[in-house]
Amino acid sequence: MTVTLSPRALMSLLANGPKAMDVLETALALGLLDELEPGPVRLDALAARCQVRPLRLYKFLDCLESLGFLVREEPSDDIGATRYRAVPGLRAAVEAVVGPDAVERDRDRYPWRLLHGRLADSLRGEVSIGDDDFAWPPKTDAQTADFERSMAVGLGPVVEAVRQHAARLWPGRRRLLDVGGGDGTLAAHVLDTAPGLCADVYNLPAVAPLVDRNRIARGHPDRLGFVGGDFLTGELPRGYDAMSFVRVLHDWPNEVAGRLVAQAYAALEPGGLLLICEEFRTPDRLAMQFFWSYFLIGVDTCVSRLREAGYYTALLADTGFTEVAVLPGTWELVTARKPAGQG
Repeated sequence: MTVTLSPRALMSLLANGPKAMDVLETALALGLLDELEPGPVRLDALAARCQVRPLRLYKFLDCLESLGFLVREEPSDDIGATRYRAVPGLRAAVEAVVGPDAVERDRDRYPWRLLHGRLADSLRGEVSIGDDDFAWPPKTDAQTADFERSMAVGLGPVVEAVRQHAARLWPGRRRLLDVGGGDGTLAAHVLDTAPGLCADVYNLPAVAPLVDRNRIARGHPDRLGFVGGDFLTGELPRGYDAMSFVRVLHDWPNEVAGRLVAQAYAALEPGGLLLICEEFRTPDRLAMQFFWSYFLIGVDTCVSRLREAGYYTALLADTGFTEVAVLPGTWELVTARKPAGQG
């Protein structure tokens, strides 16, 4: 059964956010999550295995339960017999948020504190994030490289989704163009599961060294390439029977997103595949995008417009694509094909 917290209860958790994060970091470090997720596990047994005091652990687990992460069964007056089980996927989620390579740790590097306590001024346009702190689009080679490295940190759900559907996506495909494809991390993962495919990353020239490093490090020296260019000012390269926009289109207004999809239609070979993957708008995705929604309040040049998957399915159909589909997964994939008879 799903329980929705009242606004007042949710605000109590938000007000105690740093303490909640401390609980999560401690649960991960002590190995509690490894015991709780397969559960159910008794309080006394859990305390013994983790070498902590049972009554203190009971209150600690109340903290986790208040966050909606535990199911508890307290069958008797014997507090040690209380049984707990974590919600599925909790350990992986905590690792992704507070682990050493967590996305949220990477996001915290950005200068969000320039807005903190001054949001009203920012909403009025009196406080902004300057180009020296965050330029969009990136203005220098260093800014471009730093941004692409950061984006690679959050690719886990995309990689999982693409791997899940590899047998459907890539058979018969020869050349993939990953438009705005970062440092080549995603393209390299695609090549791992598609032995007959070659892939090029299309991105700003400053990213080329990052792709070169991945090309060698990931073991695809002859199959992973780079094409320099700017999709805001030029046409997309031709000669590809597959193209992808991954975490790209939501950063631009509808007019730009529509123009890029139209360019992809024109550039793709007949019968070519187009793939779109990003944080399609759902309550969960909007919550996980909170940092960027907050930070980009001070950046007028970046839209970061989370759209529902249905926006893209309609756009693809209107552009002329056929076989438009939404493939399920951790993140959904929207796919479509250019009709075989189209030049």
